[in-house]
Amino acid sequence: MKFYLDITLLPNAEATLGFLWQKVYGQLHLALVEMKMSNGNSAIAVSFPEYGDKKFPLGSKLRLLSPTQEQLQQLDIGKWLNRLTDYSHCTPIKKVPESVSEFVRFKRVQFDTNVERLARRRAKRKGESMEQALKHFYGFKDRESKLPFINMNRLSKNKRFRLFIEKKIAKQKESCEFTCYGLSNQEATVPEF
Repeated sequence: MKFYLDITLLPNAEATLGFLWQKVYGQLHLALVEMKMSNGNSAIAVSFPEYGDKKFPLGSKLRLLSPTQEQLQQLDIGKWLNRLTDYSHCTPIKKVPESVSEFVRFKRVQFDTNVERLARRRAKRKGESMEQALKHFYGFKDRESKLPFINMNRLSKNKRFRLFIEKKIAKQKESCEFTCYGLSNQEATVPEF
């Protein structure tokens, strides 16, 4: 990752930081899907420079990173965030500092926490009624995650889900591809600065 740009979210009384993360990240996801490579992955990654912030766990900055300046130019994130110009600010594309020596991995983590979803899946798999499947999960306790998340909308099914994001410090730089959420597909890392 040699080039980057930062997106700063600007909350106010009308739009909270959580709401802005949902809108900005949803648009970013659509942009990355449109620009995905032939294998379905993305060459563009995301980083959360303020991850772990006390006020809001993801902070108010989103960093897009790319191996080439042309890829960030082609993404044209400003076009995708056009409706959110009052609530976000994009910096120009810059070079990643050469002095960077720390690398991190941002990954999606999925939890089995939705009883109704688990019951629907069981009913379909086992040929049971929804009532039978729900009875199977009686007493199931949701595991609460302490990981930061972004509320997302699944456009294909018109459903909402939480995109839980985990940060892990990496021992070394690893070049791999990223998902269309800009998160590590396997062991891919991004520079931390």
